[in-house]
Amino acid sequence: MSSFDETFDPTTPADARIYDYIIGGKDHYGPDRGVAEGLQEGPWGDDPERRPAVENRRFLRRAVRFLLDAGIRQFVDIGCGLPTRTNVHDLAHEADPAARVVYVDHDHVVVNHYRALLSSSSTATVIKADARRPDEILDRLRAAPLVDLQRPLGVLMVGLLHLIADEDEPAEAVARFRDAVVPGSYLALSHLTGEGQDPVHVAQFVEMFQSAREPMVMRPRARIRTFFDGLDLVEPGMVDAPDWRPNRAYPPPSGWLVAGVARKN
Repeated sequence: MSSFDETFDPTTPADARIYDYIIGGKDHYGPDRGVAEGLQEGPWGDDPERRPAVENRRFLRRAVRFLLDAGIRQFVDIGCGLPTRTNVHDLAHEADPAARVVYVDHDHVVVNHYRALLSSSSTATVIKADARRPDEILDRLRAAPLVDLQRPLGVLMVGLLHLIADEDEPAEAVARFRDAVVPGSYLALSHLTGEGQDPVHVAQFVEMFQSAREPMVMRPRARIRTFFDGLDLVEPGMVDAPDWRPNRAYPPPSGWLVAGVARKN
């Protein structure tokens, strides 16, 4: 199993902080900004509306609202990344103040930020755990009173799986959660792909993350689609992220990010 370095090191770029910089956050350092700015000058171009990180955050918000409309009132956000302006618990509590949210991340900085943010909350919390060890996460969820695995659950793996190497079996991690939740539960997932992109830009994208703590694993769309095996994709299926139930007119998709939501029946 490959290993994430779990010590705090501001000199090593980290995906959560790179993402935070791109979407306009403030919790990042020079090395993180260097990677993000290199991507914006190279593979992504300078249109902020078509950055995959921006597309990803917008998809997350639409997916959570969809799940709330479908009656989901408890969420587990795995690989949640740093808090930003509108988080999963913010959206959930707008719909129902009693909705439950558990954030999961292996990053000390992420966990500490959420602990501070949620210190007074009785309906949202964070646990420090590694997505590559799903049984440990499930054991902690079963032991904690905040969510009930015997009731429908919204599992969020948004912008996560392209940070897990093949040797660490991302499909097995998804399957463990799929098998653990009850019918009526949902999985929301997004994933980067280089399919259809200029190979030079794909290589540049991957190279930019060589110095980062997490890997960057581009997978073809057909491979990403298999992560939904055993579940029923809701309309419009797995598509470019901006095309998943858009709530307003968006620029043409970047093509770098695909997304979907599926239900366990």
